[in-house]
Amino acid sequence: MAGTSLLALIDDIATLLDDVSLMTKVAAKKTAGVLGDDLALNAEQVSGVRANRELPVVWAVAKGSLLNKVILVPAALLISAFAPWAITVLLMIGGAYLCYEGAEKVLHKFLHSKDEHSREERLQALQDAKVDLVAFEKKKIKGAIRTDFILSAEIIVISLGAMQSASFGVQVISLSTLALLLTIGVYALVAGIVKLDDAGLLLMKTPTDRFAASARIALGRGLLTMAPWLMKTLSVLGTIAMFLVGGGILVHGIPGSHDWVHHLGELAGAVSWAIPVLVNLIGGLIAGLIVLAVVNLVGRLRGKNEAQAH
Repeated sequence: MAGTSLLALIDDIATLLDDVSLMTKVAAKKTAGVLGDDLALNAEQVSGVRANRELPVVWAVAKGSLLNKVILVPAALLISAFAPWAITVLLMIGGAYLCYEGAEKVLHKFLHSKDEHSREERLQALQDAKVDLVAFEKKKIKGAIRTDFILSAEIIVISLGAMQSASFGVQVISLSTLALLLTIGVYALVAGIVKLDDAGLLLMKTPTDRFAASARIALGRGLLTMAPWLMKTLSVLGTIAMFLVGGGILVHGIPGSHDWVHHLGELAGAVSWAIPVLVNLIGGLIAGLIVLAVVNLVGRLRGKNEAQAH
């Protein structure tokens, strides 16, 4: 009897692990698009610090991301079980915030706001080894963790939606496994991206008597040339991702949106694949500008009220 019970237990464990593996693969496929946005946003967010502080900043953000998921995974499971309607509301708020951040970055870029002056000061500070950039790093880390929280929430909710047919135990293990693997994978890639220029510099210092020295030096020169362009590209993609992800959340939260987006796709014919992307992008941009206008208006009103109070 004991042997039979042990074999039954092993069979149950094997079945559970098989279900977990299947659910994790399905959820990973469903969230692939958001993961690309997550990578672009986080690589852009942690850029701009001193070379010797890049990896510590990435590590700090990775720990913050892991803490986000420690909070989000149990919360998502509880909300899904007892108040599933609240998930949509929270996602809409997070989507609106992403659109707001994107709109703020775009306006700062094209309207030469006060952020440009702080950017010049930052560049001067980066060149001055005596300047303490602890506050700047903390701001970078805080911003990256805040953005990661919203993207992680969407990834977890999408993953949970893909696991609805599974038992609660399988959902818990699969979601926890996926959250851990995604955090490790994303921030390992982010660390590699931000250290590309250092890798290029190291390769360029290869002694000429080493094996394939000319090839190593050429590769290093190529990495050094590519690194700044890659970071600029990621910065642009990160901003676009804010609108796509945030706009996608908001558009999908509108009742009946799937039907009219599908209808627009049918009218577009051969380029029907581009319609959802354009809808999300334009919707995110409009939503971001509206939220930004409201935030600025509230800020001005508060400023006037404080001035009158004094």
